Amino acid sequence: MTYSLRIMKKKPGFSTLLLIGLVMFFSDSCKKKEATEVNGNPYNGNTTAIFNSQLTYGTMTDQEGNIYKTIRIGSQTWMAENLRTSIYRNGKTIPVVTDSLEWCSLKTGAYCNYYNTQNSVHIATYGRLYNWYAVSDSNILAPQGWHVPASSEWDTLVTYLGGVNLSVAKLKEQGKNHWGNSNTSDNSSGFTALPGGCRMGYCYYMGLGDLGYWWSSTEFLDMDTAWYRSLTIMPDSISPWRWFKDAGFAIRCVKD
Repeated sequence: MTYSLRIMKKKPGFSTLLLIGLVMFFSDSCKKKEATEVNGNPYNGNTTAIFNSQLTYGTMTDQEGNIYKTIRIGSQTWMAENLRTSIYRNGKTIPVVTDSLEWCSLKTGAYCNYYNTQNSVHIATYGRLYNWYAVSDSNILAPQGWHVPASSEWDTLVTYLGGVNLSVAKLKEQGKNHWGNSNTSDNSSGFTALPGGCRMGYCYYMGLGDLGYWWSSTEFLDMDTAWYRSLTIMPDSISPWRWFKDAGFAIRCVKD
């Protein structure tokens, strides 16, 4: 015991300090690794979206382990965040296509991130952009128990909230963080729509901070286009529109 006390009173030498440093480094590394493994997905918990604190949200998890807030609006339950899965329901990988020429020529399902970003906060906040071929793919894009809404289901949502004009302020996120200084929306529905932009004509990216686009599962009679909904930075409507299936839009799913 005396010997041990003497050793403790001695000043640590360089080799001792080095050993202590190495132990602390590896201990800290293990803790960080454990934290990452516990958290699981780098996109979970990283969104900068501002949800309506006066409402009660549920949660759901997709086939890749992404966790989303959900909200009951009238007779429907919607995802309150944009889809960000990179795999179909059956586990098959959805191709990620960054090249513009390749994207424009696609007739099969694919996704991209706005300007091909890999920033986890951006993806957690705005989700990914999907072409309509991913929406209609037989491997099924939507998580189990959910589906990409038909145009008529968008109509149900909009009608419940007062129509194509009055529903806009109730759907868009409140505040200036994403929609800018002109935003007067109250997000009273809890839907928390964000201006995540799109991949539009000629396959260029546009509209981040100004526009939000969401596919429906309903194609138009010409078979080349499908119906979607959009919101812009200015007070507007959320009327149904149609566009070519190779566009990259966000996805909100509705519960079965």
